[in-house]
Amino acid sequence: MRREGVFVIQEACVSRKAWNLDFTAEPEEVAALRRIMRLHLGVWGLSDVTDAAQLCVSELVSNIITHVGVGTPATLAVSMNGAHLRIEVHDPDTRALPTLLDANVDSESGRGMALISAIAVRWGVQLHPDRKVTWCELATGLTAPNGPLGGLSVSRAEALLGLCAGTQLPGDFEAGRRVQ
Repeated sequence: MRREGVFVIQEACVSRKAWNLDFTAEPEEVAALRRIMRLHLGVWGLSDVTDAAQLCVSELVSNIITHVGVGTPATLAVSMNGAHLRIEVHDPDTRALPTLLDANVDSESGRGMALISAIAVRWGVQLHPDRKVTWCELATGLTAPNGPLGGLSVSRAEALLGLCAGTQLPGDFEAGRRVQ
């Protein structure tokens, strides 16, 4: 947009609504969860943290598979905590707690939480009577959780995700574009 010789830059604020996904802890689910994470972060305009977020999802879900058991019902929950991306996995076993091990070069396992600790701003475990929540938070570089990013392509991607999820997005959408 141009006004009287001055360029005005319009940036869209992105709605980064929290989402949950129930899954069964199976090795083949890890790749699907990574793809879903990549898709959502692309829509949110957070592509810069996609690799780190996918690694966290892989490690957190793998911990459930290894230490709680294959076939365990679990939930992946993703949200913004201020300007940080929060990734959580919920599982029903309150006894199998993730720990940060000092895995050496010869160790065949035990590096998952060390990887998360290295790339996350913080991580932890919350115990509830019926489940535990293992979480981590990644820095996004945003100054606010719904800070400006994207533009028309983000609106189109949000509309597509809304159609796929069967949810209605705010505003009127026609032929892949938002009517304003």
